[in-house]
Amino acid sequence: MSIQWFPGHMNVTKKAILERIKDIDVVIELLDARLPGSSANPMLAEITGSRPKLKVLNKQDLADTERTEAWLAWYRAQADTQALGLDASDKAPAQRLIKACRELAPNRGGMAKPLRVLICGIPNVGKSTLLNTLVGKKAAKTGDEAGITRIEQRINLANDFYLFDTPGMLWPKITVEQSGYLLAASGAVGRNAYDEEEVALELAKRLQGPYAAQLAARFRLDDVAAIPTLHDDVLLADIGRKRGAVVSGGRVNMQKAAEILLNDFRSGVLGRITLETPAEFEQWWAAGEALEAERQAKKLARQAKRKGRAATELLDHADDGDDELAD
Repeated sequence: MSIQWFPGHMNVTKKAILERIKDIDVVIELLDARLPGSSANPMLAEITGSRPKLKVLNKQDLADTERTEAWLAWYRAQADTQALGLDASDKAPAQRLIKACRELAPNRGGMAKPLRVLICGIPNVGKSTLLNTLVGKKAAKTGDEAGITRIEQRINLANDFYLFDTPGMLWPKITVEQSGYLLAASGAVGRNAYDEEEVALELAKRLQGPYAAQLAARFRLDDVAAIPTLHDDVLLADIGRKRGAVVSGGRVNMQKAAEILLNDFRSGVLGRITLETPAEFEQWWAAGEALEAERQAKKLARQAKRKGRAATELLDHADDGDDELAD
């Protein structure tokens, strides 16, 4: 299953960012610390170009501490990029954003040259909650549904610090299949764009190796050592059975089991979890790019073949016309 979700308002957001970016000094991209690679928007990287970037791994209190450190180091190794972890509900760390942005654009500041910052992120990454924390009041709508914010707004965090907020935006085509599943599992994708049972099965695969103990503790599974060896549908069925998702005849309601696992992951009750490492994501990205290049090559070949046929037909018609004139 290929997961894609790019509703009309996201295209409007893309155009707004293209227009706004001309006047921006620093770009903050808010990422989900549980999937720091998959939640980074490749289209945003193209739009923002070489501008200094601050990658913020939000919801770090829900993420695996060791893996978060690995991701921060991975992003900091990139050119003109700084990275930090953040819990959007904690006001003290949130203030670090202003300091980090000033360090990335040391020549901006003061009323004559105010620092202009654009904050972006995928849907449901916690951006609105962060903004409300930064300004100390409810400046943005929040919710657990993807796509709550629909309009751009400017927030003055200081007299010389302008923060431009944009609605959450994915990208038109998710070429990394694994990322599509992780984005759906996190709640970044609209519910009508994926099958919850399929996504839950993929989530179970990602959890059963490194986080078997947490699954066993949460769902009271008996044999921790066996969890990594279980087939994903067997594991999901065991979870559903332990949580009472059983229908007549003793069968497990797999849809209900899927909802249970997804909700427990999203709410953080499973514990601190990160679903990907930098090395894994690099492998997925390379494979996805190669597959997309192959698709594009086949598409171009089909187009060339159609044009060739059309040209041949035109020549045939021209020859027929010449024959008629000769007659």
